Formats: sequence, structure tokens, C-alpha cells
Amino acid sequence: MRALAVIRDNSLGLLIGAAAGLVWANTAPGSYDHFAHALHFVINDIGMVFFFALAAKEIVEATLPGGALASPRRAAVPLLAAAGGMAGPALIYSALSVATGNDELLRGWAIPCATDIAFSYLVARWIFGAGHPAIPFLLLLAIADDAMGLVILAAFYPTGELRPGEFVVLVIIGMLIASVLKRRNVRSFWPYVLGGGLVSWIGFLRGGLHPALALVPIIPFIPRERRDLGILAEAEKHRHDPLNEFEHWWHTPVQAILFFFGLVNAGVGLSSVGPGTWFVLMGLVLGKPAGIAALSYGAVFARLGELRGIRPADMLVVGFAAAIGFTVALFFATAAFPNGALLAETKMGALLSFGSAGVAIAAAMILRVGRFARARPSPL
Repeated sequence: MRALAVIRDNSLGLLIGAAAGLVWANTAPGSYDHFAHALHFVINDIGMVFFFALAAKEIVEATLPGGALASPRRAAVPLLAAAGGMAGPALIYSALSVATGNDELLRGWAIPCATDIAFSYLVARWIFGAGHPAIPFLLLLAIADDAMGLVILAAFYPTGELRPGEFVVLVIIGMLIASVLKRRNVRSFWPYVLGGGLVSWIGFLRGGLHPALALVPIIPFIPRERRDLGILAEAEKHRHDPLNEFEHWWHTPVQAILFFFGLVNAGVGLSSVGPGTWFVLMGLVLGKPAGIAALSYGAVFARLGELRGIRPADMLVVGFAAAIGFTVALFFATAAFPNGALLAETKMGALLSFGSAGVAIAAAMILRVGRFARARPSPL
């Protein structure tokens, strides 16, 4: 698998970094806070540029001829499922915040909207196996979720005073640089990153938007193959067009970046559990499966698309697997609450969303889904 494989392969480093950060923050909080503060900008605003660039690469390739999102009918169900999987958690989180009088938590409404593509995939793959239709459906859903998440991050979580004029001018200049490079058939990805990408990064930073998104408008200009081989195509790793070379080169650096992202962002005190923790968890574990199922079957009912080989029981398990927020949820938490108790509470909710993996496995066992299907038929 292309960029998905890169992100999946980084899961271990991310987990180790998060675990180390959690232990460090609870044993020597003073030194941890100093370390995390020193590296926060470098990791979150510079290093994560390349993580989100890989996500953007996957989105761009999925829209090419042969790609999973190239056909409107093929894309309709996963796109609507992703929308439902974001709307459900946001509604539950917001409703709980208002109902309990915790209005200050409302700014974090997007935190439970995230799906961690790497860990959700690993859980679903273990339950269903590689050949089940639920696997590509989940990956399509997660790709669409990433795309919507990038829009939310840019639109709702500015990093400072918004300066739309500077943002628009500098990002357009960055895109023009990338466009000229493409027209001249520049076959190295470096000029795109160091030329157009750097100007775009300055534009996001100066404009008050999150600079981690700086390469998203540049990625579509990097030369690539004309057709996508499919979301699960192993042959993609043998392609040597500039866009795939970008992915191949950044494989190992992104592993290190995600290790430090986990280390710097996951360190919260175990006493940080509060209302925000439970609101994030409820949004993910209840809202994510409900929203995915509701809009998926709504799309099928409206004849916008179809779900082949995915039963209601499978859909429920997919929803629970997709409820693992972690990486992007942590990122949204730091964007919504730069510091303080609310940040710690919501970060803890993102970390505890790993519990949804256990819920997915338990649901698969009860409903006899995937590897548990042999014992007796599922009631759904």
C-alpha cells in the first residue's frame, strides 16, 4: 500500500513516543514540560507538514482515473459515511458540552471527528482479514475523513490573528511556483517542496492558519502517474514518478516525526481526566459508528451508491474501528486548546479512544463478524 503503508508502518514509533511521553509527564512533569515546549513548534508546525502531505498525496491519487474516489457513484457512500462519521461525534460532543454547562469545551467540537487511519486499519484488518470489502470501505472513509479534517483545521482553528490577504497572496505565489515547475517538467520533488512549499508555509504561518497544512495546496502540482492503481495496490511502491519518490524519500523521516509527535503531545497527567475526556470518548465511540451507519445506508436508500458484501453487523464493527482518534485527534486538541486543563482533558480522551479497538473486537465476537464468523451466523 502506498502512503497508507507509510502511515501504517509509523504506528509503532508513534505508540512508543506516546507511551514515553505519558510516562515522562507523570514521573518528571517539570522536565517534560520544558522539553515539550522547546520542541512543540518544530514538530507540530514543521515536521507534521510532511505527515499531512502524505495524507494529501493519498487524496489526490484517489481522485485520478482508476482511483477509489474517481467515480461519483463509487465515491458517494464513503464520502457520505465520512461526513456522518464527523457529524455524529461533533453533535454528541457539542450536545454534552451544552447540556452539562461546559460551554468552554465547545471549541473542541472537532476533536472526536478524527479517524486514525493507521490504527483503525490495523484493527479492522485483524478482524476482517485482507480480502473483506469492509477494508477498502474503511480506508476510503478514512481518506475522505482526512480531507474533511484538513478543511476543518484550516477553517476553524487559526493559530493567531487571521490575515487573509497575506495568506491568499503567499499561497497563490507558492502554487504558481509549483505550477511553473510542473510546466517545465521538473522531475525532482525538492524544488516543489523548497520553492512553492516554503512560500506556502510562510503564507499559512503569516495568515494565521496552521502551517502544518502548507504542502496540501502544493501536492497536486508534483508530477505523478496519470492513473491510480487502486487503494490496496502493492505495485505502487515500484513507481518512480516524482510524487511517489516524495513518499519513498519521506518514509523514514516521517517515522521519526511521528515518534516525536507522540512524545511531545501525548504527555498528560493521569489525573487530567475530566468532562472533556468523556465528551471526546462519547463522541467517538457512540457518534462515529452511528453517523457512519446512518449516512451510509441513507446513501444506499437514495440510490447514490451501494455497499457490496458489507452487512449491518460489519458496518457496526467498522464504525467502532473508525472511532480510534489518536493522532489527528491529538493534533485537533492542541489546535483547539493551546494549553491548560481543557487541553489535558481532551488529549486524555484522544488517548483513551484506543479503547474503541476493544469495543470493535468485542462487537465482532458477539455478532460473529470476520474471523469470528465461523462459530454461528451473526444475528444482524
